[in-house]
Amino acid sequence: MTDPIADFLTQIRNAVKVKKKTCIVPHSKMKAGIAGILKECGYIRGFSESEAIAPRKNLTIELKYVDGESAITELHRVSRPGRRLYFGADEIPKVLGGMGAGILTTSHGLMTDREARRQHLGGEMVARVW
Repeated sequence: MTDPIADFLTQIRNAVKVKKKTCIVPHSKMKAGIAGILKECGYIRGFSESEAIAPRKNLTIELKYVDGESAITELHRVSRPGRRLYFGADEIPKVLGGMGAGILTTSHGLMTDREARRQHLGGEMVARVW
């Protein structure tokens, strides 16, 4: 696996397509941070870290559905190992005209595109969700 973040996003997309209630993925700090942002923006109900077979941890993501439809319509990886995309604070693109959320890694940690603009921080655009 050369891109664990893309694999993480794909597992969430696949779980949403088959309307699963939860999605279990291998744990990492970056994945937990992305899950935290998805929860903060209202795209998932919640997430929890659980011990599995030692020394591995899992991340259980509770997916959110509204009237039978998923809260996540699209989930895309933007920056990838073969092509990193960095944006300055004034260059951060809006996702779906401001209706979606961009997830960035900055010098102050993971945050949404709105928060990065508010704090006037640039960084690497990891993913877009709407």
